[in-house]
Amino acid sequence: MGMAHGAAQGGKRRRRGRRTAAINEINMTPFIDVVLVLLIVFMVAAPMMTVGVPLDLPQSKASPLNSDTKPVTLSIRQSGQIFLGEDELTDEAIVPKLSEVSKSGFDERVFVRGDKRVDYGRVAQVMAIVTGGGFKKVALVTEPEQK
Repeated sequence: MGMAHGAAQGGKRRRRGRRTAAINEINMTPFIDVVLVLLIVFMVAAPMMTVGVPLDLPQSKASPLNSDTKPVTLSIRQSGQIFLGEDELTDEAIVPKLSEVSKSGFDERVFVRGDKRVDYGRVAQVMAIVTGGGFKKVALVTEPEQK
C-alpha cells in the first residue's frame, strides 16, 4: 500500500489536466527591449565620440565639406598647444607625424581645428608649418552658425 499510483506504472507520473502543445512562436518583447537599450546607449555615446581634444570652435556660415575619407585633424588649444588626435605635438614634430599618419602622402587632407580664443597668429603659424612641409590640402574647421 505504500506505493504511489504513479510509481506503480514504471516510475512515471501523470500530469493532471490537458496536455498542451509547445508554443512555437518567438517572443519579440526581450529582443525589442535589448534593441531599445542599445539605441539609447548609442544616442548618448555618439556626441562623446568626437575626434581629438575638446575645443570651443568659432562659428561660420560656411557649408560643410563632403568627404569620403577621414581627414587628419590637428587641434590647437587656447594655450597654443597642438594635438594630433589626442597626442600633443611640438612645432618640430608636426610634419614628421603628419607624414607618418597620412595614407595618401602629401595629398592627404589636413583639417586644423583652432579654439576661437586662440591667437590668430598661432593658427597661421601652424598652417604655415603644415603647408611648408608639403601638405597642400589644408582647411580650417568651424562650427555651423547657430540661429
